[in-house]
Amino acid sequence: MDPLRSPGSSDHGGAGRSTSPHEQATGAGASRRWTRADTARTALALAVAVALLGGAAALHGSAAHGADAGFSLLLGAALGIVCERGRFCFYCIFRDLFEDRNSHGAYAVLTALAVGALGYTVVLAMFVPDPSSGTLPPGAHIGPVTWTTLVAAIAFGLGVVLSGGCIGGHLYRLGEGSVRALPALAGAAVGFGLGFASWNPLYLAGLSSAPSPWLPQLFGYGGSLALTLAVLAVAAVALLRRLPDRAARSASPVTLAEVGRTVFARRWPPLLTGATVGIIVVVAYLRVEPLGVTRQLGSATRTVLDGTGLLPATLHGLDGFAGCATVVAEVVLANGWLILGVVAGSFAAALPGRRFRIERLTGSGTVSAVMGGLLLGWGAMTAIGCTFGVLLSGVSAFALSGWVFAAGLLLALWAGFRLGLHRN
Repeated sequence: MDPLRSPGSSDHGGAGRSTSPHEQATGAGASRRWTRADTARTALALAVAVALLGGAAALHGSAAHGADAGFSLLLGAALGIVCERGRFCFYCIFRDLFEDRNSHGAYAVLTALAVGALGYTVVLAMFVPDPSSGTLPPGAHIGPVTWTTLVAAIAFGLGVVLSGGCIGGHLYRLGEGSVRALPALAGAAVGFGLGFASWNPLYLAGLSSAPSPWLPQLFGYGGSLALTLAVLAVAAVALLRRLPDRAARSASPVTLAEVGRTVFARRWPPLLTGATVGIIVVVAYLRVEPLGVTRQLGSATRTVLDGTGLLPATLHGLDGFAGCATVVAEVVLANGWLILGVVAGSFAAALPGRRFRIERLTGSGTVSAVMGGLLLGWGAMTAIGCTFGVLLSGVSAFALSGWVFAAGLLLALWAGFRLGLHRN
């Protein structure tokens, strides 16, 4: 058995506190000698990288897949690499915070939001020079704010705890060999169907008349950026008391082996991880659409249900909302290529650091994954996005809906971990 692996050592499955492939590989095993197996894993990772580049080039010249397909594939690969190497997983980050009182990973989220807000300020000012004009920036993830937004966020947060990850987390964990991600994503697809079934009553009960507050209309770009950074700074200071003491690591000689361990084995620092995710959030909006990982999954569900009688004949107002709104489509959307890139990029990043491992799936783990997935899908459909869409892209775009979603998500994560739902 590979010393980096241990029975039942999944970040998402089984009872009690467990360790992830990330936590195992960044420990003592990270300093082990290079082996032939490492060479084979690295060669395979390079082959995946070459395939991604070749696939992006082929998609770029294909009119059938759209002009943004190739770029979305590469953008998704970059996101998958960063999430895998930096352990940018909302389940992992907030389990560490609420269960272990360790805020180390939470700084990645705060940094991503800060960098995203800075970048969005520049981009939004190009699209809408005068925010007080009443015009919203095109396609930005600025959603309605009503009680359904909060309820959807709470449902989504409970789904994160039960299933062992958010939808984006399951996608990058799939690249690490997480079998549990499959029933969770299948449950999410069914959850989207339940969301479509409940959409019209919820729309008529509040969504139809709900405002979509955009902070720059009230405070301008400068005031909105200052307010956002101030809130993030207060959160950062408050989390300092939960930042674990880390003994200063003795300086290591700069050798090829040490560089390799830093790049491929050790977990990337949260500030680097968050800053890179924030840049990807900005680039995605500037080049394609607001970053999100649920549009393809929801659209595939809607397409399958279309014409079966299981989908309402009319989904009132749904297609008028920005963000990760679903469509009936027979082709892979740009978001679908982004998702494929996330999985492939994560797989390529996990291989050299010995973090790819087919995890053992238990019966209880499968049930909780499906149940959590149902909540993930319903919450994402009702909120028109998830942690990457509504939270990261929404807060970066100065949408109040992003902060409301964040509040409901944090409440649900805190309650879920306190109740031990992740141990079921």
